[in-house]
Amino acid sequence: MSKKLYLISYGCQMNEYDSAKMADVLAASHGYQRTDNPDEADLLLLNTCSVREKAQEKVFSELGRWREWKNADPSRVIGVGGCVASQEGQALTERQPLVDIVFGPQTLHRLPELLDSTRGTRRPVVDVSFPEIEKFDRLPEPRAEGPSAFVSVMEGCSKYCTFCVVPYTRGAEVSRPLDSVLAEIAQLAGQGVREVTLLGQNVNAYRGAMGDSGEVCDLALLIHHVARIPGIERIRYTTSHPAEFTDALIDAFAEEPKLASYLHLPVQSGSDRILGMMKRGYTRAQFLDKVRRVRVARPDLSLSTDFIVGFPTESEDDFVQTMDLIAEAGFDCAFSFIYSPRPGTPAANLRDSVPEAEKHRRLDILQGRIRALDDAFKRNLVGTTQRVLVERPARKGRGQLAGRTSTNRWVNFAAPDALLGQFVEVEITEALSNSLRGRLRGVEQAA
Repeated sequence: MSKKLYLISYGCQMNEYDSAKMADVLAASHGYQRTDNPDEADLLLLNTCSVREKAQEKVFSELGRWREWKNADPSRVIGVGGCVASQEGQALTERQPLVDIVFGPQTLHRLPELLDSTRGTRRPVVDVSFPEIEKFDRLPEPRAEGPSAFVSVMEGCSKYCTFCVVPYTRGAEVSRPLDSVLAEIAQLAGQGVREVTLLGQNVNAYRGAMGDSGEVCDLALLIHHVARIPGIERIRYTTSHPAEFTDALIDAFAEEPKLASYLHLPVQSGSDRILGMMKRGYTRAQFLDKVRRVRVARPDLSLSTDFIVGFPTESEDDFVQTMDLIAEAGFDCAFSFIYSPRPGTPAANLRDSVPEAEKHRRLDILQGRIRALDDAFKRNLVGTTQRVLVERPARKGRGQLAGRTSTNRWVNFAAPDALLGQFVEVEITEALSNSLRGRLRGVEQAA
C-alpha cells in the first residue's frame, strides 16, 4: 500500500514552489503520493507563511484541527515547514507537542532524513538552519505539471525593510549558479513547459555564478539565456524590488519579446517619509522615473504593485500621496494590506498610531480605486487579439479552456482539449470582474 502525504501550503509563490518540491523529495525518497484526504495520510505537512498578521495563530489553529488525526493514529507524522517554522523553531514543538518535524524553507530537502529520525527516535526533530545553496543541489529532477512552471533562481533577502520578516526567516540573498537554473528549465521544456516564472524573494538581486569564470549573471542576462532555450516561449519573474530594478531590466522589456508584458514592482507607499521609515531604498520620484522608462520600453505593460496601508504614523497626507502615486504610475493591479507588526522586525517597536477603523477606511478607498483601474484595463482589451498560453480547463463551462495573456489576465474560451499546452490567438469579447472571455482565432504550432 502506497504512503500518502497530505500537504497544505500558505503564502506566496515561493511557498507554492517549495511545497511542490517537498512532495517531489518525499516521492523520490519514500514513495509518497499526495492526497486531498487527511484521513488516509500517514504524513501531514503544513507549509507556513509569516508575512501577514496573526500568522502564528493561524498555524496553531490549523494544528489544533489536526489533533484528531494524530489521536486517531499516533504513528502519523506531522511536520511544519516554512517561515513560521523558521521563526518559532523548537518553541513550536513545545507549544504543540503533536508536531514531530519542524523545518525551514532552506532545509526542506532534508525532509527524508528528518522523517526517518523522528520515526526512529519517536522524538521531535528541528532543523531551521540556512545551508545556503545545498537545497537546490539535493532536490530531485524537476517535474512538469502543465505548460507553465515556477523556477526558483535565488533565495532570501538582504534588504531588511523595517516591516518585513523575510530576511529573518529565509536568510540572506543566495543565488543559484546560472548552469543549474538553465539545466532545470531545459528539463522542464523537454516535458512540455512553454512558460516559466523565475522566482525569488528579491529576484532582481539574482547574481548567479557563470561556471568557473568568476563572472556573475544578473537577472537581465538570465532572461536572455532562458529565452534561447528551445521550447520556452514566455518568461515572467517575481518578486522585484524597485531599488534593484536596473537599466538592464528595463532594456530587457524592449529587447526580449519572450519577456511577458507584466511587471510586479512593489512600491508599498507613495510618501517619501513613509518609504524612509520602511527603509525601502528609493524615493517616490525614483520609482516613477523607472515606471516611465519601462513604459517606454514596453507600452502595453500591465503594472502590478503592493501597498501597505496604515504604517505607523501614516497621516492622511501620506495616504493622499499614495493615492496620487496610483494615478501617476498607472497601476492596473495591486495587492494591498493593512499594516500589522511582525515580531522581531524594527517596525514592531514603533507605536501603531493609526486607528484600526482608519486603516480599514483607507484600504477600502485604495482597493476601490485599483478595482476601477483593473476593470478599465480589461475593458481596453475587448476587441483585441491576445496570445494566450492554454493552461487548463476552465473552472466553469464544459468545452471551455483557460489561459493567460502576456499581461497576466485569465481568459476563458471554447476550444478542444487538444490545445492544452499550446499558444493560441484569442479575440477578447467580454471583460468580467475576475477574468476575460474570448473567441479562438488561431493556433500556433508547438516549438
